[in-house]
Amino acid sequence: MKKLLSILLCTALASSFAFANGAKEAPASPAAAPAASTAAPASGRDYHIGIVTGTVSQSEDDLRGAEELIKEYGTVQDGGLIQHVTYPDNFMEEAETTISVIAGLADDPKMKAVIVNQAVPGTTEAFRRIHEKRPDVLCIAGEAHEDPAVIESSSDLVVQNDFVSRGYLIIHTAHELGAKTFVHISFPRHMSYETLSRRAAIMRETCKDLGMQFIMETAPDPTSDVGVAGAQQYILENVPAWVEKYGKDAAFFCTNDAHTEPLLKQLLANGGMFIEADLPSPLMGYPGALGLDLSAEAGNFPAILKKVENAIVSKGGAGRFGTWAYSYGFTTTAGLGQHAINVLDGTSKLTNLPDIMRAYGKFTGDAHWNGNYYTNADTGVQAKNHVLIYQDTYIMGREPDRYMHATEVEVPEKYYTIK
Repeated sequence: MKKLLSILLCTALASSFAFANGAKEAPASPAAAPAASTAAPASGRDYHIGIVTGTVSQSEDDLRGAEELIKEYGTVQDGGLIQHVTYPDNFMEEAETTISVIAGLADDPKMKAVIVNQAVPGTTEAFRRIHEKRPDVLCIAGEAHEDPAVIESSSDLVVQNDFVSRGYLIIHTAHELGAKTFVHISFPRHMSYETLSRRAAIMRETCKDLGMQFIMETAPDPTSDVGVAGAQQYILENVPAWVEKYGKDAAFFCTNDAHTEPLLKQLLANGGMFIEADLPSPLMGYPGALGLDLSAEAGNFPAILKKVENAIVSKGGAGRFGTWAYSYGFTTTAGLGQHAINVLDGTSKLTNLPDIMRAYGKFTGDAHWNGNYYTNADTGVQAKNHVLIYQDTYIMGREPDRYMHATEVEVPEKYYTIK
């Protein structure tokens, strides 16, 4: 059923999704990100769209997606559509500020949709407050941190990475690439999230089924007292010992964006494998780990991917490091913003899966996506306002085909009930 859905979606969007199936390498210069509109920013639309993201230090890709929307549709201050704000880096300690930042967007009488990516804790309460005073405002959550039943209760739409399917697919890909061990790096706050703990449980079971060893390692939470710098230093200091302990055929995975760069840096130096990030992107950790200046390629993800890939191959990492060809964080912000515009313009339906994929496809012209509605593991009930999506996995320097075609792999039904 999952494979059929992928085929149907890709067929429906064939004009956009032409590259990934069977491609040998990322082209050097395909179309860059959409150019700014030559029309007046608001184009006659009498509404505003609120976008809430983290800051550059915590979730740069998410913020860049907001900038992409601003480039095309303009800011509210300049007569355009987009009002962009950020929540605090230490959102766990500044919950009321986070809620106020999100809910405050509804004070604008022209505000008709509020998108939060990532939908950190507090988003549910903020959406509840918005709906209480402005039931006409669409509340859309991207990459929810709160448990599914919680975020679904106040959101008109939730879209996040398919943590269920990817729990199987990331291990499946590691196994195909020759990994003998899978090392999962996280911390108690993340493991308290239903989505992340469920994915880890599926990963553990998949390792068991495929004859791989599953290891849990703990690292500091970047939102704790040690901060981002302390958490990253811990990864830098411990990865060499982990590689020595678990071997160079071990695949490593971390649940936090801030851990990704130091993890990649040490894996490139010491060995080990990396299938894809928690929220995959060619920009997630790779530029810093490789010392790359990507200012000339800004917004052009195929060019970014090619430059990253060349650097990985030059360091001997061919066939051992992967990503999604297009940034998940960037696309979720930009795609959900575009989807909200399409819905308000009357050309899309809010919870219609092909319409959501079409909006995402605008920013990922040559990527394959798959998706489905979230199913509760206990009740088997599908939530019609909660969509899970994922993209093909791209393994840099792998011959003859860089793509692992994860969207075409059938996930065994048993993994959908593991929690």
